[in-house]
Amino acid sequence: MSTNIYLDNAATTTARPEVIEAMVPLLGGGYNPSSAHAHGREARAALDDARADVARVLGAAPREIVFTGGGSEADVLAIIGAAKARAADGKHVITAMFEHHAVLHAFDVLEAEGWTVTRLPVTPDGLVDLAALRAALRPDTTLVSIMLGNNEVGTIQPLAEIAALAHAAGTLVHTDAVATAGYLKLDLAALDVDLLTLSAHKFNGPKGVGVLFVRRGTPLTAQIVGGGQEHGLRSGTENLAGVAGFARALVLADAERSETVARVTALRDRLAAAIAALVPDTIVLGGAAPRLPHILSVGFPDQPSDALLMALDLEGVSASAGSACAAGSLEPSHVVAALGIGSRYATGVLRFSLGRTTTGADVDGAAAVVGRVVGRMQTVDV
Repeated sequence: MSTNIYLDNAATTTARPEVIEAMVPLLGGGYNPSSAHAHGREARAALDDARADVARVLGAAPREIVFTGGGSEADVLAIIGAAKARAADGKHVITAMFEHHAVLHAFDVLEAEGWTVTRLPVTPDGLVDLAALRAALRPDTTLVSIMLGNNEVGTIQPLAEIAALAHAAGTLVHTDAVATAGYLKLDLAALDVDLLTLSAHKFNGPKGVGVLFVRRGTPLTAQIVGGGQEHGLRSGTENLAGVAGFARALVLADAERSETVARVTALRDRLAAAIAALVPDTIVLGGAAPRLPHILSVGFPDQPSDALLMALDLEGVSASAGSACAAGSLEPSHVVAALGIGSRYATGVLRFSLGRTTTGADVDGAAAVVGRVVGRMQTVDV
């Protein structure tokens, strides 16, 4: 059994060798793409090539691709930028209760500045309540932001239906798709969103570089001002090496998607079955809904997730918790709380997230450690 099992790929992945290879020349010799001389034109060509590669994978026009400093920045630009650009049309915006904190905190900022925010409930299966969305839409609603795939429980939202409802009401639609690249086909025509966020380090690219897709004609107010780079939407000299790494990672992830989905889904289900056999009272959060292949969120009855996580770490298994310890009390994460699962499970949720390098030995080894750790803790409780 491996003693170094990494099952926290939803938090971050490591950059693959091909990505590093694409980045290294630009780390040492990359110039400023905004400069008019030959060195600048060379850098501009590299930037344009990367933008074209990303656009091709997403089915977008190159001008619709905006490079940012990461997924959180892209979310903030999309949400605050769109809301402010349409403030004259209304100041009501909608999101869901289980979004990533970058999205939730962006809406908090808007609320503090006078916007009315509706935070939609989600079903126990981890899906946005479409009836609640339909009821929440108003004549002054200008933005709906719902994530495509949840980063904690992996549930996939019916985004095309969400977009159809929102667009019928004259509302812009943003989706945080950070958890989905390499696992879902990001078909912008089918999704029909106006704004979409990605982050390279979630699909074996570098940290600190993201993308915001901005559909042509979508009103958006820049949040970082300066030299007017990125079509005037994100000023600052581009991270050329990071951009190249983003593009290479996305192209590779998309090309390998079918094989990756089949392999990782099988491993996820193998892990779930093995854990269930060793700890029979476990539940899989979002298990009845369509889910991302690489995320398995498991609830253990009457067990504190922080203690479980530390015990797993001591035995060489890296995972993450679905709850947070604050001021000495263990509370469910906002995602787990939104699902409304029973109190026996709410504070004992762990997320195991697989990746392109995860093996059968990894999931078997992790399951054995989970069974041993939970069994030991249950014995102590008795």
